[in-house]
Amino acid sequence: MIVIENTVISDDIADHFFVCDLAKCKGACCVEGDLGAPLAKEELPVLEEVYPQVKPYLTKKGIEAIEKTGLYEQDLDGDFVTTTVNGRECAYAIYDKKGILKCGIEQAYLDGKITFRKPISCYLYPIRVTKYDHFDALNYDRWHICNPACHHGRELGVPIYKFLKDPLITKYGNAWYEELVDKIESK
Repeated sequence: MIVIENTVISDDIADHFFVCDLAKCKGACCVEGDLGAPLAKEELPVLEEVYPQVKPYLTKKGIEAIEKTGLYEQDLDGDFVTTTVNGRECAYAIYDKKGILKCGIEQAYLDGKITFRKPISCYLYPIRVTKYDHFDALNYDRWHICNPACHHGRELGVPIYKFLKDPLITKYGNAWYEELVDKIESK
């Protein structure tokens, strides 16, 4: 376990390898599971702000789900998640020309239409953050659909914390990330 400021980081994040392999998984994380992607409360007004620029990227079914249910939903625990199409596919998911699921929010960002990349829970995946009163716990979320990413990461020698450098910096800052690297590399 690694402790930095108000975060507790699982050793798995340093010890396991991961690089998304979209050619193999086809973006299954955008459609598998029981709920949409977790959303932080501060992301809710951001979704409302960027939706007009994101909407043209979305599928007809995604737009219909959002218009019926809203930009996000609440789960049974009262947490917020992205809206889904028929309880499966994220309403913000889009297909590229190769049939790979990607994020419509992120595509609008990449095209320079908005400054919000995508929900931090998606950007940080396979790290899941659990918020407690006084700290965040960062854990590696193992999911069978990501087996190709684990294999690919091992082949390339890229540990999770290096694969997720940009989202970790986005969430916790550059100084925090540098301290993480120092602590891992000095083990």
